[in-house]
Amino acid sequence: MTRTTDLLVIGGGIAGLTLALDAAASARVVVVTKRNRFESNTAYAQGGLATVLSPDDSPEAHKADTLVAGAGLCHEVVVDKCVREGPERLAELIARGARFDMHGEKLALTREGGHSARRIVHHADATGSEIQRALVAACAAHPNIELLEEHTAIDLIMLTSFGGPDRCVGAYILDESASTSSAHNVETWLARETVLATGGAGKVYLYTTNPDVATGDGVAMAYRAGAEIGNMEFYQFHPTSLYHPRAKNFLLSEALRGEGAVLRLPDGTPFMDRHDPRKELAPRDIVARAIDYEMKRGGFEHVLLDISHKPADWLRQRFPTIHESCKRWGYDLTSEPIPVVPSAHFMCGGITTDLHGRTTIPGLTAIGECAFTGLHGANRLASNSLLEGLVFGHRAAVRIVSQVSEHAGAPYPEVPEWQTGAAVPSDEGVVVTHNWDELRRTMWNYVGIVRSDARLRRAARRIALLQEEIREYYWKHLVTRDLLELRNIATVAELIVGCASARKESRGLHHTLDYPDSDDRLLADTIVKRGVPAHLRPASSV
Repeated sequence: MTRTTDLLVIGGGIAGLTLALDAAASARVVVVTKRNRFESNTAYAQGGLATVLSPDDSPEAHKADTLVAGAGLCHEVVVDKCVREGPERLAELIARGARFDMHGEKLALTREGGHSARRIVHHADATGSEIQRALVAACAAHPNIELLEEHTAIDLIMLTSFGGPDRCVGAYILDESASTSSAHNVETWLARETVLATGGAGKVYLYTTNPDVATGDGVAMAYRAGAEIGNMEFYQFHPTSLYHPRAKNFLLSEALRGEGAVLRLPDGTPFMDRHDPRKELAPRDIVARAIDYEMKRGGFEHVLLDISHKPADWLRQRFPTIHESCKRWGYDLTSEPIPVVPSAHFMCGGITTDLHGRTTIPGLTAIGECAFTGLHGANRLASNSLLEGLVFGHRAAVRIVSQVSEHAGAPYPEVPEWQTGAAVPSDEGVVVTHNWDELRRTMWNYVGIVRSDARLRRAARRIALLQEEIREYYWKHLVTRDLLELRNIATVAELIVGCASARKESRGLHHTLDYPDSDDRLLADTIVKRGVPAHLRPASSV
């Protein structure tokens, strides 16, 4: 079945929903989500949204902090746009119903690692969930927005595949909301503009703070379609996720360290003063490497995060979600230190875009975590991700609306519907689960917080073999969400390894034993494209 719309938005977090709302006054918008409308990376953001609201702060200071964290690779013009446009975008978000903690009549501001001032607005310790609630409610109430749940994008539809120009005109999408799964559940969606807002790819690693939907779908689809991808070696590991055999994906917000939490060895000894003068408030890459170092040096399975010196009532009020979650796993935040380990958290690279979300493929926009805007450089500053989603969701919408109006009334291209060929239902699901597990373990062991040329070579060989098996399986069987996600994380793994292998230095989130120092001759972005190996290109101010 072929369906049409003005804008097809794949992904329903802060970036995709902001774009949908900003464009819906002038265009028909369809938002596709893999699971339910409340499930996205945004919904799991605990800390908050960084923007300048205090007279004791300034956009220049926010910009400077971002550039320091980014270790020389931030695109300065992008940073400048984000920090200056943030307050207005936040006001719009509040007008759409998002609620944030107040201090009297003003927004309450907290501080996180790498920030020189309190500039982070929050909703207790469940900021992302509140933002998701508000944006979903606004979208659901808008007559020009259709939300499709349990829909998984398979691949972008490129006119070049059918002898036409280099342009994206939509996507093939698997509808798993129906009671049965068959070839007829793959829909052909055509759009004036296709928007990738698919979030991150934390599930490419064995341990991650990300939800199950974070499988790098947007980056993988864009790469297969021929889009340019950048800086995939810079994957941020959150320093503090809960260490417990059954606690899945639960992080302990950086706001805890912003409010005075101390990292300790299992015997109670503080250790961050040995790694950075900023101690617990150092940027995430430094803190994560420090924890990794101490765990390996001492043979520890975890370290401890301790904020028990703060008043118990205040902790329960400020961090209710974290407090209750820790209690569920047998720990009391108010009276004892909590065992923590680093976990994959945020993808600083992605699909290269300009200041308005344009990718290198006409008709294709990318925003949010799946996009590489240049804001984060070699390391994301805490709470700049929600800011990026707001700012670029709006900027892309403004540009797209003017384009869509130019094509109003024009016919949609004729493209073939999804072809299943000789594919059959799978009776070997174990192949998917086995490859999924092996791929993620390979990435964790060889392409984690600390890397080396030898580890990267081992990873590349194993990933290549896994991809061969996945391709064979893909073409023999009808598509399922699990198979599509496996295919996508394998592609993302290949891109991370390729970009990491091309960078012969340590910088930000990329630390290699073979090149332990930064080399200012390599102040460049790592660029990769289908058929073109990863290579360095001087960082642009866009």
